[in-house]
Amino acid sequence: MGSVKSNTTETKDEITVVQLEERANYMRGLNLISLCCAGSGHSGGTLSMMDILAALYLKVARHDPKNPYWEDRDRILWSAGHKAPALYVSLAVSGYFPEEELAKLRALGSPFQGHPHRLELGGVEISSGSLGQGFSVGVGVALAAKLDKKNYRVFVISSDGEHQEGSMWEAAMAGANFKLNNLTVILDRNRLQIDGWTEEIMRLEPIADKYRAFGWNVIEIDGHNMEEILAAFDKAGNNTTDRPTVIIAHTIKGRGVSFMENVAGWHGKSPNREELDKALAELGLTETFDVKRFLEVAANYQKEVEARLSDKMPKFSRNYWWNAGSVMKVDMDPTRKGMGRALEQWGGDERMVCIGADISGSITISDFYEKHPERANRWFSVGVAEQNGTTIAAGLAKEGKIPVFGTYGVFSSARNLDQLRVSVCYGNFNVLIVGAHGGVSVGPDGATHQELEALFQVCGLPNMRVAVPCDSIETKKMMRVLLFDIVGPKYIRFAREATPVISREDTPMEFGIANIYRFRGEKERFVDAFDICLATEYVNEHEDIALIACGPETAEACRAAWILKRDFGIECRVVNVHTVKPLDRLAIVRAAMETGAVLTCEEHQVGGFGNWVASTILAWPEMTGAKVVFDMLGVNDRFGESGKSWQLIKEFGLSAEHIADRARQLVERK
Repeated sequence: MGSVKSNTTETKDEITVVQLEERANYMRGLNLISLCCAGSGHSGGTLSMMDILAALYLKVARHDPKNPYWEDRDRILWSAGHKAPALYVSLAVSGYFPEEELAKLRALGSPFQGHPHRLELGGVEISSGSLGQGFSVGVGVALAAKLDKKNYRVFVISSDGEHQEGSMWEAAMAGANFKLNNLTVILDRNRLQIDGWTEEIMRLEPIADKYRAFGWNVIEIDGHNMEEILAAFDKAGNNTTDRPTVIIAHTIKGRGVSFMENVAGWHGKSPNREELDKALAELGLTETFDVKRFLEVAANYQKEVEARLSDKMPKFSRNYWWNAGSVMKVDMDPTRKGMGRALEQWGGDERMVCIGADISGSITISDFYEKHPERANRWFSVGVAEQNGTTIAAGLAKEGKIPVFGTYGVFSSARNLDQLRVSVCYGNFNVLIVGAHGGVSVGPDGATHQELEALFQVCGLPNMRVAVPCDSIETKKMMRVLLFDIVGPKYIRFAREATPVISREDTPMEFGIANIYRFRGEKERFVDAFDICLATEYVNEHEDIALIACGPETAEACRAAWILKRDFGIECRVVNVHTVKPLDRLAIVRAAMETGAVLTCEEHQVGGFGNWVASTILAWPEMTGAKVVFDMLGVNDRFGESGKSWQLIKEFGLSAEHIADRARQLVERK
């Protein structure tokens, strides 16, 4: 039926098969341009969907770009939220907004988030990105239509790797059980996921038979044959049974671009300008788009973002940003690399077993075996299945192994929380859980992939130990301790982006004992400007304030100490709490008692770390009646959003400049 005007139900002119094929090709080009503008995003799985999306948005579904919330519209839910660029392209070509706006994909403040957010953009039905959830939402929407006696159709866009999540099959069971013949699931069967071929990672076949066994109508098509696509939608729309329908579309990941087709590496990668030009040529679209104009829109928007952030930043006597001057130079290295190096170096222990969850290279857990083929038999990929991976780890630990299960922190601390609580912590099993990509500095993937809540969750679990190292060197050291010295449930949280290296190989580190950093004056190398020692060895210097931090915020606290000393003569004691549970309570109480001012710093929802520090100070008997001014700096009860990593540190008020400004105000209150 195509998009309609909701106030008159006037249908747009009918579009032919040939025209739909042409539009699908056009949409592929537009998709790649937006990804190039963003500098990140998912190419492979968006290209594989374009023929289906052209048919769905331009001919099949009832929707109105002028009235996105029209009550009788068909609902199109994207359970596979990582395909968001294709969603935005579909909306643009349908007329929801000018196509040039796609140049703002994944930019700070843009409605085109790395994963869709329904509160930002008309035409987006649900916020998604954590795989395996949109299907169940679709079941709920289809149920609501039945209850309200509405005749709108519900479409769910899903991926094949997503079907490794157990929640997908719960939804499939519910859809059939509730006889939702108004529900159509579109499964993009391109056979590839981040870590490789689905059938090699976690076998899905025979997926059509599985759906049939669950009570669904199953239609299998060539997902690049427009006539088959339209016939499938027509059959699903004229469903006279009481069964829901799944359209299994056999597609090619990266369709239309030779160097992207069937290449897993293009799952989460965007083309550079050279690759874009080559791709557009292969699509026959070289003269179709003004690529330069799109890139100009993107660049101009980034200038606006930077100007706005600059206006928000506290100002000091000079620019203290990382590596901005001739002194205080620092190396940048992702903390996740420290974990990979640890697994490679110490993975020879036959007790160790590593479990991946489809993002193995990204978090570096695959470093365990990639250069050591003899370890391959101790490597297991469970695919997109965090709950399963967690409980498998518990079973391995029960039999004496040392399992390491790792994925993004949003998935390894929240999606599997009950499994952590019951199967790991209640049983007190020796399982190491890796929470990678913690904080907003994850960047353009956006809120769904920026873990800001893990410390609330995992620190509340009995028997769990929690480490949040400050840099890649400390991460590697902490991994060795957690692997071989700490027996029982343990969780390590670290970041994705390259962050400052503020420790050395010879810097002391003991689990459960904080480190003290004291700024001694500008040096050529940032790390050399600080004396670093264990808190148990530190002698009180009667500083003006204590900056108590964990993770990469420790580096920001150290930079704040430099700013405060140079611009205001304020002396700071920086306390690096790399072990959040058990907390070094004595170091915290001493810092509060001896300085009289405490500011906690965390790249996390405020209080996840700070509340532990505050309660320690308040509960310590000797602190009764003591005067201590206290504040917490972190993310203030909001979700993250897409943007460049360091832009987000500024946007969320987590930089050294924000720490220094808040600390100065605290000192004035003493």
